[in-house]
Amino acid sequence: MSAPIRKTLRLLSGINLSYLEWGKGHVPLLLLHGMADHGGVWQSLAQQLGESYHIIAPDLRGHGESSKPAEQYRFADIIADLTALMDAHGWTSANVLGHSWSGKLLVVWAQQQPHRFDRLILVDPAIMTALPRWTKVLFPLLYKALPFLRMVGPFEDFGEAQAQAQQLKQYKEWTPLQHDVFRASVEEKANGQWGSKFTLSARDVMFEEVLQTKGFTQPIEIPTLFIPATEGINTSERSIKPYRQFIQPLTIIPMECHHWPFLANPTKFNAIVSNFLADTESTQPISRRTSM
Repeated sequence: MSAPIRKTLRLLSGINLSYLEWGKGHVPLLLLHGMADHGGVWQSLAQQLGESYHIIAPDLRGHGESSKPAEQYRFADIIADLTALMDAHGWTSANVLGHSWSGKLLVVWAQQQPHRFDRLILVDPAIMTALPRWTKVLFPLLYKALPFLRMVGPFEDFGEAQAQAQQLKQYKEWTPLQHDVFRASVEEKANGQWGSKFTLSARDVMFEEVLQTKGFTQPIEIPTLFIPATEGINTSERSIKPYRQFIQPLTIIPMECHHWPFLANPTKFNAIVSNFLADTESTQPISRRTSM
């Protein structure tokens, strides 16, 4: 499979949305990264599925190579970006995968616009409950404690940034894939220091939005694969119960790993996603299949 093509879509909002594109197939597959990541985290999955699917993996606003405005990082802003991205490619609907923060975003989006989705894949999504407003005062402590936010920086040089990355769960095996994902997530700043391409203004708004927005408010009738991680966010039956209650049909396949199963065990992760897409494609009613 050839390397992805990086493209940029200029949105009416003024946002430049950068994305990676793979595939020779005609079935739309949209891959959404989690907070502080970028579209390149899906390179292994996209390499495997590119013969059958037309794959797009954007750097969501505030991340990677996309625009980083001072504000407008609510779910509604991201959903508007993604809707415009789908429209630009003539996708009336698509198979959509989301990890962590974007997994919760997909749940919200699917309830608002279910016609946009053929199948959903939720990879260890953020918590679906809404925390009380007063918990916002604790966010600065969480920014320091959560491992995926430790790469924000600043770091004195690239070596210091890499040393920090190698201490984090998502990079602990330090495979070539993990190294590539890390390298594409950091940059040298104007002052010579290094840090994440993820912007702090995005972090502050997105963190508040994901923790203080209720996930499930109505049933979702879209074929869905839910992949909880045993060392991730959805580790108890209590956290999994809302998915069983609100989504039909639902397939649950846990993975024994940390919150980034696509980095921890990409071979197994890719097989799970590939099999789900193939199985549901063969059984999905014609009325729900994607047209190009």
